[in-house]
Amino acid sequence: MLFSLCYRLIMPKPLLLLIFCVILGHTAAQAQGLRSLPQQGERGTLGQNQALPEVQIGSRSLRLAPGAIIYDQNNRSVVHSQLPADADVFYTTDSKGEIQRIYILTEQEKARLDQSGSR
Repeated sequence: MLFSLCYRLIMPKPLLLLIFCVILGHTAAQAQGLRSLPQQGERGTLGQNQALPEVQIGSRSLRLAPGAIIYDQNNRSVVHSQLPADADVFYTTDSKGEIQRIYILTEQEKARLDQSGSR
């Protein structure tokens, strides 16, 4: 009888903890779909692929900085050869004018940037 009473008092806590973890994990997974772009950067459209370390954005041919990272719409890093032609991108540059980061924009990000009009 004592075991049964202790079990009933203790068991709801781990169950509540499990439910909390599931809800927290689901919320974190949804939050990953929203990424915040850097405050400073430029928007452009990718041109045809060029040989490394060059990238064509609009009519300009820009150089990738050493260690540059390219993110796809799912915020995964991709290699230079996986850049899709004619994709809308947001990119940041370093003090030398070399590209540090390229973000391939989602439809939501395009709408948000169009709405803000500041980039």
